[in-house]
Amino acid sequence: MDRRIRRLGIGLVVLFALLFAQLSYVQVIAADDIKAQPANARRQIIAEYRVERGPILSADGELLAHSVRNQERRSELLFRRVYPDGPLYAGLTGYYSRIYGRAELEQAANPFLSGDAPELAVSTFTDLILGRERKGGAVFTTIRSDLQEAAALALGDLPGAVVAVEPETGDVLALVANPSYDPNSISSGTDEDITEAWDAISTDPEQPLISRAKDELYLPGSTGKLITASAALENGVDPVTDQWPNPRVLDLPQTTNTLENFGGSLCKGGSQTVSMAEAFQESCNVTFAEIGLDIGAKEMSEQALAYGFCPTDPPTQVECEEPTIPFVLPWANGRFPEPSYFADRQPQLAFSAIGLDNVLTNPLHMALIAAAIANDGVMMQPRLITEVRDPTGKPVREFSEEQYGQPISDESAKEMRAMMLSVTQGGTASSAFAGFPIAVAGKTGTATNGENRPPNAWFTAFAPAGPGDEARIAVAVIVLDGGNLGNEATGGQVSAPIARQVIDAYL
Repeated sequence: MDRRIRRLGIGLVVLFALLFAQLSYVQVIAADDIKAQPANARRQIIAEYRVERGPILSADGELLAHSVRNQERRSELLFRRVYPDGPLYAGLTGYYSRIYGRAELEQAANPFLSGDAPELAVSTFTDLILGRERKGGAVFTTIRSDLQEAAALALGDLPGAVVAVEPETGDVLALVANPSYDPNSISSGTDEDITEAWDAISTDPEQPLISRAKDELYLPGSTGKLITASAALENGVDPVTDQWPNPRVLDLPQTTNTLENFGGSLCKGGSQTVSMAEAFQESCNVTFAEIGLDIGAKEMSEQALAYGFCPTDPPTQVECEEPTIPFVLPWANGRFPEPSYFADRQPQLAFSAIGLDNVLTNPLHMALIAAAIANDGVMMQPRLITEVRDPTGKPVREFSEEQYGQPISDESAKEMRAMMLSVTQGGTASSAFAGFPIAVAGKTGTATNGENRPPNAWFTAFAPAGPGDEARIAVAVIVLDGGNLGNEATGGQVSAPIARQVIDAYL
């Protein structure tokens, strides 16, 4: 009897081992191959589209994306994805295509939207037990729909981007980029319709799938002087009493080349010396190149890294392995060379001090820098999602605000605020803000953009910025290729008026 039981036991163990091996093979080793088989891939897509995918909403409750029941009776796909204002929010929502996959929030928040997240397990299980159609969770963003519309209206059809964030929280209030695309065209319709739309969008030479607000990097031009001025203040420079020589052109070390102010002009009317505050107001290249050389490569790089710039070592290493500042969406934060790069390249240090050479950034990162200055030197991580709710409306996950760091002291932030105020009250952006009832602290930038191309026009700012004011919005604007002014464009003429409209709409 014992012998039979032993044999039975051994047999059961063998069968269990075989079953375990088979399951392991199917679920681990062969899983990708099985999924890749056309028939299984099709079944997976059908299963996905039997779920009523959760909506994506703005902070004020506007639907940015949602699912509706498919009206085609013969369709195996029960739901289709709809984007009510598709191009306006495409850089945020992305697309949900049965042929081309997912992007942006549709990808980043997919576990919540599809109902697969652990936080939605109870809801999903209840649907299963009661035989109800499965629904995903609702994702609430920080985007203000009215501000997004105002930013898009202000930018018009100009190529470029506008980003607005809340300094105290890092909440992304608006993120607009031109050109854009309509995610509806690649998210629903016949296979032929979707393929045709994808081919048109993905081969468009203007690359609308790449957001100018966060995915592309540009020379910051004189908005990069925010880094240089911050480094100077953090290293003991007095913005008013410390003075620098004021030549028409600066002879660059290690070379016979020179550097000059915008348009070859003299800073402060050609006075013998000039302070950093005066040079900041007029955006004098010569003075800031001198400041950068005096401060040194190590201090400049450290300041850039404190602002979240990714260190690089050109020309062999110019790519960032991954963004330094966390963000829920894929993005490319700014880059600044390591000190070793400048060891035998002092002219490059001078050009980096005015936002040229290998310094790169984008509007999202510049808005975060302005926000940090506005927030007493404390830099917040950009936040895009605030909470997720289950299909009954019950909150199941909250996303708290997170501090990234403190790139400058509270005292330096106050000095920066004062210098940025001078830009809109008597400096390079004074025309754009003439008569504006709210105190705005800003910095203009006009960045070279390749040979025979008009410059890119920058402006970044925060408001309200008067004494004792608590800033509620920080904005960064870039208009590519000079906008409507071409080679005559400057940040003060082209981008500052756009920022004014955005600030006005919010405050």
